[in-house]
Amino acid sequence: MAIPLLDAIDIEGKDVSADALLTQRKLADYLVTERKAHYHFTVKGNQPGVLEDLELYFRDRGKPHFVEHTPPDHGRIETRKIWTTSELNDYLDFPHVGQAFVVERHAREKKSGAHSLEIAYGITSRSTEQADPQRVLKVNRQHWTIENSCHYILDWNYDEDRSRIRTGHGPENITRLRRFAIGVIKSKGVRSVAQKMRQLTRNVRLVLDYLRMTGNSCAYPSRN
Repeated sequence: MAIPLLDAIDIEGKDVSADALLTQRKLADYLVTERKAHYHFTVKGNQPGVLEDLELYFRDRGKPHFVEHTPPDHGRIETRKIWTTSELNDYLDFPHVGQAFVVERHAREKKSGAHSLEIAYGITSRSTEQADPQRVLKVNRQHWTIENSCHYILDWNYDEDRSRIRTGHGPENITRLRRFAIGVIKSKGVRSVAQKMRQLTRNVRLVLDYLRMTGNSCAYPSRN
């Protein structure tokens, strides 16, 4: 379904990022050859040969090519390190490779001191001249914008992963309603969706006033 979806979008010259499920040769060829775009793919077990080559090459990766420290938001401190290479371009069994990379994500919880480490391998059609390590890391991080801004909210606020709605069109319809509700709240420029939901929950009049949906809606104070 990815290709028909992208057919309707102007993506020439843009980066199209995808998780491992869409790390496919057909999609890569479509993006680069037919649409003149660039791919940024995560490599996991569904491309075992490519993954093994990347793991072997980056086993002794030495000093990172770029390091990013993010502000200590949400009670944790995060550091991202990236290594890139173009030496595998003609070796990897994958079309249009411009660079291969590995990203280390270090996170430490400020209260507990607990530390976690994630390692992600990937490939991109952009050459080293088109994208330095800092840019490759930026695209890699932006890929998770949807996960962090939508999927995380759905799971945290609605506990969607444990939803018992499973029959007919119920699951599809309820998740659309949840996404619609989140989109409406975000459209008002709030900082915290969860906080705004707590303010509005089980109070129909507050919801109507907040959305200005009735002719006699009261002015709802801005509390972002």
